[in-house]
Amino acid sequence: MTASRLRAQLMLSFVCLGAIVPLLAQEHYGQFSVSGTVTDPQTHPVSGLRVLLFNSQGAAAGDVTTDEDGAFSFHVAVPGAYTLKVNVLGFEQVTQSVQVTDTTPAVADVRLGRLAEKQESITVTADVRDSTLLFPDPAQRVYVRQETLDANPGRPGAPISIPGLPIETASGGIKAPQYFSPGVAGDHGEPIAEYIQVGTYLVSNNLSANAHGNGYADPNIMVPSILEGVQTDGGAFNVREGNHAENLSAIYQMHSRLEPFVTVTGDYRDVDLAACWSPGAPGTDAWIAIEAAYGNGFLDRFEHRQQYKLNGFRVWNLGNHQLTLFGIGYFGSSKVPGLVPLDGPNLHDTIDPRQEDQTHTGLVAVNDLWKLSSTQTFQLSGMFRTYNLALYSNFGDGLIRQSEFRTVAAGNVTYSNDLAKYVSLMVGIDYQRDAPRRLDLDHYELTDPSYYGPFQKVTANNVTLGDAAPYIALNGTLPYDFHYYLGWRRDEIQFDNQDLLNPLNSYHTLVGFNNPKATIAFLPEQHPALPTVAFSFGEAFYTNDPRIGTGTERGTPISREHSYQLVISKTIQKTDLRVTLGHVTTEASLAKIDPDTGLQEDEGPGRNNFITLAARRYFGWGLLQASFSKADARDLDSGLPTPEAPRLILDALVTVNRLPFGLQARGEFEEVGAKPLGDGFTSVPVREFRGALLRSFPQHRMDLGLNFLIASGYTGQTTEVLAVDGQSNPFEQVTGVRLPSYVSVSYTYHFRP
Repeated sequence: MTASRLRAQLMLSFVCLGAIVPLLAQEHYGQFSVSGTVTDPQTHPVSGLRVLLFNSQGAAAGDVTTDEDGAFSFHVAVPGAYTLKVNVLGFEQVTQSVQVTDTTPAVADVRLGRLAEKQESITVTADVRDSTLLFPDPAQRVYVRQETLDANPGRPGAPISIPGLPIETASGGIKAPQYFSPGVAGDHGEPIAEYIQVGTYLVSNNLSANAHGNGYADPNIMVPSILEGVQTDGGAFNVREGNHAENLSAIYQMHSRLEPFVTVTGDYRDVDLAACWSPGAPGTDAWIAIEAAYGNGFLDRFEHRQQYKLNGFRVWNLGNHQLTLFGIGYFGSSKVPGLVPLDGPNLHDTIDPRQEDQTHTGLVAVNDLWKLSSTQTFQLSGMFRTYNLALYSNFGDGLIRQSEFRTVAAGNVTYSNDLAKYVSLMVGIDYQRDAPRRLDLDHYELTDPSYYGPFQKVTANNVTLGDAAPYIALNGTLPYDFHYYLGWRRDEIQFDNQDLLNPLNSYHTLVGFNNPKATIAFLPEQHPALPTVAFSFGEAFYTNDPRIGTGTERGTPISREHSYQLVISKTIQKTDLRVTLGHVTTEASLAKIDPDTGLQEDEGPGRNNFITLAARRYFGWGLLQASFSKADARDLDSGLPTPEAPRLILDALVTVNRLPFGLQARGEFEEVGAKPLGDGFTSVPVREFRGALLRSFPQHRMDLGLNFLIASGYTGQTTEVLAVDGQSNPFEQVTGVRLPSYVSVSYTYHFRP
């Protein structure tokens, strides 16, 4: 063979080898693959999400984006150990190990779990499948992400807007606002229970029998930044929820850790400063948060509102014990904007300029969760709280002065055991002693300043409410895709009324009653085309004001109710659809004290039927959600509508995470339709559009935000007897507090990128 022919054959062989080897390599490359899907905490696919793959040496091996079904796929050259990383704004980073073999493709499904410490705005409505022994009712969970700023920054009120549950208060000062549910008046909070979740302990945030009502709940004592989310449910279907839980329960859930930051929010009349610091090594569940606010609102007269908040949280893991400690310190004072006639021309200010309020509270709660075994836990918890109120306000018949000082002590013991797939057991006992002292209500008899003299005493009482409540619950699965929850709670409530004005009205009594609870749910795991369905039944109650006041007989100690709820949910074309039907009946009762007359008010018997339609859709760029609620609430004796209860609640929410120039946005529209106010009067509709724009700068060191509220209507609408504009004879008319629109800016600095 000649040298030239040999060179030609070798050249041909190299050419063939150069063509075959890449094909072989490509075929071999395709044998090693990693695939999976990314889902959110409710198992819905997340599209447009970046997924990274790293080899055992930490070198990048792949970078892909999930498709519209949340799916992703990698091809790798060699088998071995790999690591998936998914980093989503608002969620903690997910790191997952994957072993790639040369026999079968590797499958690694990723589910986004716990929310990160600093987050943007997202709303999650839980599926029926999320029902557990601790939270049996299909509930709505709202997760707070702080990069999109609070919808009402620097203003008094609830620390978070819950879509579909509007907030209303008869005061623009520091008085506690109330959440409203369809068909529920919510006056002074008696149908609504609020809890702060400390570990696994539900700390009651309700204050029963306040100076002129049945009590209220005040979430304003919490710094908004500490909240991870709020869960709401029907209130009557959980044995752990007692007093005030008849129509709605809101449970505030807190972050376990917050990275250090400081935020300043303000406009030309208000300023708010909030800061947080997490002590200890990274990974330590602890933080301290402060907030200070000063403002004059948007009334014609300055409010001189000031609030100071201190919240602290710490978790210790001591062997089989998880110890959680939480504390609150709060002080607030302001001038109170008064109720004005809705038809008063250019009347934006209070009726009486001397209206003001001040309040302070301190709270400490501790929870010890003891893990006895892999299936058994034991909870031992307690709390102590002090509270003070001094309030001057005008309700139409004269200036009212209210004051009180109280102490609240409570404890809880709970044992739970996951006996088997078909049954879990929980038994426990709650105890709470609520002791308002110097529970005073005074007023001037006339509104004309020329007649002002000494305050006239209406009530002066020392009151003690003691509640001991054992409970038991069973939870588990049944054949044919059914899930059950059965509960029973026994409340023994002691009422001690010491009347300091009329000792003959003093009395002591003990009232005991049973509260059964039940939820049965159909979870079609074997038939995914069918919707999930849950039916719940429960009995609940709230304590009435035990004072007799200027009346002649004892009031009804408690008001009880029977509640039925049907929830149907289904995901169609990636849109979560949900229908909730409710039926609530309340007993007749001689209840709270009228602030003008000192007489007890007759309430009920009542009935409330409501329907709520909700839809939610996640996108790669954000979220769309809308809800529509319609209610019919009536007095069963007279057939007349229940005064001040919302008949229509409309809510629409959008979050956008990907706007030009790195902007993020949140917007919410909320409407509360006209409400009957009694005596033939009707309120005007209330409409609010809240919005926020945020721009984060490199490494997330700084955030700049713009917040606004566009509002129409009045909050706290009611009827009062007033004489204005030179009228000689007072007469009844519709009053309220004007809702102002505003724009504010915010600056946040993060001490760690």
